[in-house]
Amino acid sequence: MRIVTRLIAMNRSRQLAKQLREIERQIHALPKRSRARLGTMALREIGQASRSDFPHLYGTPPEERYLPWGQGTDIGLARARSDNAEIAMRGIALWLAVAYHETKNTPHPSMQPHHRDLMRLLRGLKEDHREDPMQSWMQAPAAA
Repeated sequence: MRIVTRLIAMNRSRQLAKQLREIERQIHALPKRSRARLGTMALREIGQASRSDFPHLYGTPPEERYLPWGQGTDIGLARARSDNAEIAMRGIALWLAVAYHETKNTPHPSMQPHHRDLMRLLRGLKEDHREDPMQSWMQAPAAA
């Protein structure tokens, strides 16, 4: 049974690696202002997922609750490929949230590098959010 579990984890790891590369390309193609906004959206999605019963199954229909992994990354990736910028950003945020919870504290060594890559990507979004000029403008005291 352990061999089967390892094979399933390796297959899932390969699938996540491929999706992560595509998500990274899409994030780097966004303008800096949109990346700052995406960071906020991703943080919100991660928080909402953590409040659910099964965070790694966030975005998965209830009837598919007992699968080894959910459909959230597939749904997020499909939305991320949308021509509509808002839908694409929401899809990327969903993908990041589900992948974060799926790879966090994983016992499978093949999944751990993906969590590190994901954390690096989220840190980059956080830095873009901090450097956003609109953020400092909104925080500045009003001139009287």
